[in-house]
Amino acid sequence: MGTDLRVLEQDDWDQWYDGLVRAFGGVAESAEEQALWRELTERDRSIGAWDGDLCVGTAGAFSFRLTVPGGASVPAAGVTMVSVAGTHRRRGVLTSMMRRQLDDVRAWGEPLAVLTASEPAIYGRFGYAAATFHLNADIDTTRVRLTVPPGTDAVRLRYAAPADVLEACEAVYARLVPGRPGMVARIPGWEKLWLLDPESERDGASPLQCVVAERDGEVVGYVRYRVKADWEPAGPKGTVVLSDLDALDAPAHAALWRFLFDLDLTSRIDARRRPVDEPWQYLASDLRRCGLLLRDSLHVRLVDVGAALEARTYQAPVDVVLEVEDAFCPWNSGRWRLSGDAKGASCSRTTDSADLALSVRELAAAYLGGVSLSSLATAGLVREVRQGALTEATVAFGAAVAPWLPHGF
Repeated sequence: MGTDLRVLEQDDWDQWYDGLVRAFGGVAESAEEQALWRELTERDRSIGAWDGDLCVGTAGAFSFRLTVPGGASVPAAGVTMVSVAGTHRRRGVLTSMMRRQLDDVRAWGEPLAVLTASEPAIYGRFGYAAATFHLNADIDTTRVRLTVPPGTDAVRLRYAAPADVLEACEAVYARLVPGRPGMVARIPGWEKLWLLDPESERDGASPLQCVVAERDGEVVGYVRYRVKADWEPAGPKGTVVLSDLDALDAPAHAALWRFLFDLDLTSRIDARRRPVDEPWQYLASDLRRCGLLLRDSLHVRLVDVGAALEARTYQAPVDVVLEVEDAFCPWNSGRWRLSGDAKGASCSRTTDSADLALSVRELAAAYLGGVSLSSLATAGLVREVRQGALTEATVAFGAAVAPWLPHGF
């Protein structure tokens, strides 16, 4: 290859990051945003591919903790900032970085690696699979109305400067993390990302605005958004651009969504990266006018099959032998006996006959409960060896709520 992989040094960060920006189109970020990413980059968990003095490949891994079914917070390498210079494609640079990175993650004792993919077709060959999905919505608020649940009118809403209520908003988010698979506990410093508001990235919309929902003096929800004004001869047709919205209960959730629906001088809500089971959908009068679009979100890779399957719980009792194929991380290949229920699980090597046969990708897809093993079997990707094992495992691997990754990284 003629390239050398090495851990990122502080003095190399500028060239390393410039290469990343170039690979993603070369559009310069604001100085504030670049400075924050410099601060958040975990250099000892980041690598660069070097051709002499040139950085021709980048890859990093944040030290996340990911919620899995059952509520456990599991160490997970948040794979990020992956790029290869256009001048060095098809030379094995990406494969060498993925190989080094997964070896490192295993050495760190982290059973999972996760990423969001700019090009999903790239990562399947390294054992990653889409395990969570999100909804984008383009809601016509002139045609769609919400029916809100009891208690909504008791929620007090007030405007606040985003920075002034950041701590309270982060506390709401933190309370939600254990209850939904796929959410990540925020690393200190990450809260600053939600205040970045460069004018160059607003696409003509207003500065970031924030409204908090309160009950008995306690913040129980918040919404951050922008308004993009627009007019036509008949009148205003502005768009509410939703940044993020979190709430601790149904009335607070409904109150915040109703606020967005009722904003003056607007006729649309542009909402992206929302949970596929978000409650507002069941309150809306006409989903056909909500422009729903399903997108893949978090891609999961089981770095240590045994530890990963033991880390989560299962909706129903399960006792199955999984025959796993993993060409890229061969230490996972072979038969594993998984025994577990809602209280816990064990997963260890076995020589017993297989009940289900699948690759590590299918196991990763089903891991957070958002993809059905039965659906994967219907697609020909999971093979049932023992009759009844597929139904047993499908029910057990499910989750009470849809897994969701609220933001990229």
